[in-house]
Amino acid sequence: MPNTSAKAASDTQTAPPMHRPLRWLWLALAVIVLDLATKYAASAWLNYAEPVEVLPFFNLTLLHNTGAAFSFLAGHPGWQRWFFALVAIGASIALTVWLSRLKADEKLLAISLPLIIGGALGNLYDRLVHGYVVDFLSFHVAGWYYPAFNIADIGITLGAAGLIWESIFGERRRRKGDG
Repeated sequence: MPNTSAKAASDTQTAPPMHRPLRWLWLALAVIVLDLATKYAASAWLNYAEPVEVLPFFNLTLLHNTGAAFSFLAGHPGWQRWFFALVAIGASIALTVWLSRLKADEKLLAISLPLIIGGALGNLYDRLVHGYVVDFLSFHVAGWYYPAFNIADIGITLGAAGLIWESIFGERRRRKGDG
């Protein structure tokens, strides 16, 4: 009986490259445009730190985050602005290179990578122009508030979820031939 796992491994290594993988960067552009438009609207229509209830568990609350996720490093004197800017630029370049090298059967990665790139660049714009990231989506329950976030953060989170999904199930799917 032939060794099917060796055959599957060789099949995934020899999968043809994706035709024009950088065309998926339109998704990054869509995230950036939607992110910046909603941040502009939030900044224009909301008063800083004054919640506007939309639903019993959801508020629009304009906040400025000088740190990263969950305000990580926000209390530092300003060096983190440039550190996070360099991380966003480096990650966007690395993810774009990765995107350019995708195989034809890696469509989930082709969606996930631009979502992360768009989110990183949307928040990068804020850091460079304002010195902070504009957050305004605030969920809460029973007095517990999840840290406020924005559309760029949603793009990054969905992209990261896609990467995790692909890392867990992608190889198995390709071995079964569903790629």
